[in-house]
Amino acid sequence: MGALIGIDIGTTGTRALAINERGEVVAAASAAYPLHLPHPGWAEQDPEDWWRATRSAIRSLTARLTEPVAAIGLTGQMHGAVFLDEQDRVIRPAILWNDQRTARQCEAIEHRVGSDRLRQIAGNPALTGFQAPKILWLREQEPENYRRLRRVLLPKDFVRLHLTGTYATDTSDAAGTLLLDLARRDWSDELLATLELEREMFPSVFEGPMSTGTILPRVADELQLPRGIVVAAGAGDNAAAAIAAGIISSDRMSVSIGTSGVLFVHSDDLRYDPLGRVHAFCHCVPGAYHLMAVTLSAGGSLRWWRDLLGESDYTPLADEAAALPPGAEGLLFLPYLTGERTPHADPYVRGAFIGLTARHTRAHLTRAVMEGVAFSLRDGYECLRAVSVSSIADVRATGGGARHPLWRQILADILGIPIRALAIDEGAAYGAALLAGVASGIYASVEEACSLVRMQDDVTLPDPERHERYGELFTLYRSLYEPLRSVSWKLAGVA
Repeated sequence: MGALIGIDIGTTGTRALAINERGEVVAAASAAYPLHLPHPGWAEQDPEDWWRATRSAIRSLTARLTEPVAAIGLTGQMHGAVFLDEQDRVIRPAILWNDQRTARQCEAIEHRVGSDRLRQIAGNPALTGFQAPKILWLREQEPENYRRLRRVLLPKDFVRLHLTGTYATDTSDAAGTLLLDLARRDWSDELLATLELEREMFPSVFEGPMSTGTILPRVADELQLPRGIVVAAGAGDNAAAAIAAGIISSDRMSVSIGTSGVLFVHSDDLRYDPLGRVHAFCHCVPGAYHLMAVTLSAGGSLRWWRDLLGESDYTPLADEAAALPPGAEGLLFLPYLTGERTPHADPYVRGAFIGLTARHTRAHLTRAVMEGVAFSLRDGYECLRAVSVSSIADVRATGGGARHPLWRQILADILGIPIRALAIDEGAAYGAALLAGVASGIYASVEEACSLVRMQDDVTLPDPERHERYGELFTLYRSLYEPLRSVSWKLAGVA
């Protein structure tokens, strides 16, 4: 039937993989690109870097395939804003999901739309990571660039434009713009009118497993792909990773530790958190939704710590930390290195080690970082439990952070729930490939595609004594946000 390619436009690089119709990975390739931090709290990338990396990864992939490609699925970092002029040229660097410059624009959106009305339509409060406030920032801070603006795309959809020549997105990624009417699963005329944005600026919205067109002939020839293959709408990276984990029923939850940390729960109907602590988005399963709690710096915290130490591998650090008891002998870490989403929605709070003494070694600090990320995820888990009525019977760990047994054990102990790992943990790119299989007709539905997902036999069980100890530490962890917030805001000059 042919190979299915999934392409993930990540924050640090593009990953492409190919699977056969049985869901087996037959080839994979990656290409990196830089992240630019021109000012404190800013995060940008050159969209052309994504396209160059995608071409490189696909060429590397197709050179190793023994069967023709049947379809392509796209996924990638959510919320980013790619600004294009009338010739589809990039106007300025893309503003990314973890960029925090738009706090004032978020306040303006809440004021103009109304907090309750915004949640009723878009399912979420106005957060700095979302796309809508980035557009308002461009209009206010770079009026010359805004006058040139004709199109706004999400990261993966900029790559789609190069592949197919079409302006298209999917419901799950569009839900992260703050401009989608979640109930209608299309752009909100009310929000666009209130914020004085033109509908023509935005791409057409498709369900994740739908085709958004075929690859351009010249691109197919350049990348050694068959002409006429379809490109699926795909999904935002979290929804695609959920497909890769088989999260298509309300009794399952995924816990992912990548650059960010995500708890993802499927929902058959639309529900949102009136307090705005967790995200409500469309799922890439047609007609379905999901709730999501997000820690901005999860694996990103451990990467920061690893790079600071000059290490190239996480394993030695995690092995050292495994020898220490829960609590790292009186040391706590708050992982707010780039602000926080759940449950605080605070762009100005900053990270901290609390309880640091001369006795503590790098092993202590490593364990504190891993535990702090897990505490943040438990913060999100408590919020999800307050919003979702379904009981979670099956928790699946994904992402690079979940591959080390210590972090899976810490997660199980802190959350107090058993955790299973995937037999094939290829993340969002794998989910995008499965969606491509539906778009091309290889699979009849997303449910059939997800029947290929397999779990490892072993289960990481929580230890009751450690869970009780972590419960005490979690109470201390939660008590630290308010005093840390006060100091952080003063240091940032906003309080």
